Amino acid sequence: MTGPLHGIKVLDLSRFIAGPHCAMILADMGADVVKVEKAGYGDDSRHFPPFQNGESLYGIALNRNKRSITLNFRNPRAQELLRELVRDADVLVENFRPGTMEEMGCGWDVLHAINPRLVMTRLSGFGQDGPYAQMPGFDGIAQAMSGLMSLCGDPEGPPMHAGAFYIDYMTGMYGANATLAALFAREKTGKGQMVDVALLDSAVSVLTTAISSQVNQGVTLKRTGNRDRYSAPANVFATGSGDHVLMLAGTQALFKRLAEGIGQPELVNDPRFDSVPTRLENAPAIEAIIQEWCHTRSTEDILEVFTAAGIPAAKVATPEDVVKNPQLLHRKQITTINHPRAGEIAVSGVTMHLSDTPLTIRRPPPMLGEHNADVLTGWLGLAEEEVESLKSGGVL
Repeated sequence: MTGPLHGIKVLDLSRFIAGPHCAMILADMGADVVKVEKAGYGDDSRHFPPFQNGESLYGIALNRNKRSITLNFRNPRAQELLRELVRDADVLVENFRPGTMEEMGCGWDVLHAINPRLVMTRLSGFGQDGPYAQMPGFDGIAQAMSGLMSLCGDPEGPPMHAGAFYIDYMTGMYGANATLAALFAREKTGKGQMVDVALLDSAVSVLTTAISSQVNQGVTLKRTGNRDRYSAPANVFATGSGDHVLMLAGTQALFKRLAEGIGQPELVNDPRFDSVPTRLENAPAIEAIIQEWCHTRSTEDILEVFTAAGIPAAKVATPEDVVKNPQLLHRKQITTINHPRAGEIAVSGVTMHLSDTPLTIRRPPPMLGEHNADVLTGWLGLAEEEVESLKSGGVL
């Protein structure tokens, strides 16, 4: 076995981030993932910067361990080929706007009839049904509509979008998890099923107490910047080196160690700071004391003191710091792949570690249509002459 999903065949019709990330997780797990792309153009992510030797690093980051074929989705023969591929597939991943697959004659009812064991994983902005189903949805829209943006940023400033498309990635992970659950259920029932995950649902899932506070208590949570919402001191502090350090010392035990570490043990008995509620009430005051201490010391010295005291703290790292992080390098979270055109490219590693059936990076992201012949001859048994005829006929 080359992974826990060795032998599972996946058709990946998705583009942008959430769908390709979902399919890449399955590919890292050992599935044979065939990326089905628009003939002559490919996945939209192939055209997003930055580029290296003409290849999109954006697209490279999302498509390792996959093979690529092209289909002209407007061509009836191409749609027929897709249905034929479905007969031999275990999973189909797509993130078109709801209804698009149905317009192609490849909706759930059709594909399920062709292959009752198929798991069809559908990712979209708002889900396959409901009043917003037909609206275009992207990560930023989900961040805004879910309320997450209203909770990010300085209290006196505007709402802030996160610095990464984390709702896309989270939706991809939800999609992969649900796909695995559907495959597991198929082992018991013999039947596949449709998976429906949405960006907005994923975004709302991380609101934690914001929903309960609103519905049960009528309290609308506000932005707190980098300050922790429920304990203090827990914030970002500027150092004498010009860096920033995040420090979390909100519990009684941690605060006692912090006070001793910075040489001010008397703070523990100060009535403003002698409990979690009082410290939270007086968060600006205790933060000002810590900030004054940090301003006179280097980042290295600050972290040495906090580490010695057992206080959770870290420098706010830049990408330059991250790619040199010894823990990440040890865990192979920063690795390289050899792309046929772009050359050696640094990428994130596999993030899940299994002791007996490890996830691996087995192949670089494919060139557009690189595996047309391999897949169509291997999955469908077509002759190479037929593949060439399909290509010359505008089907591939």
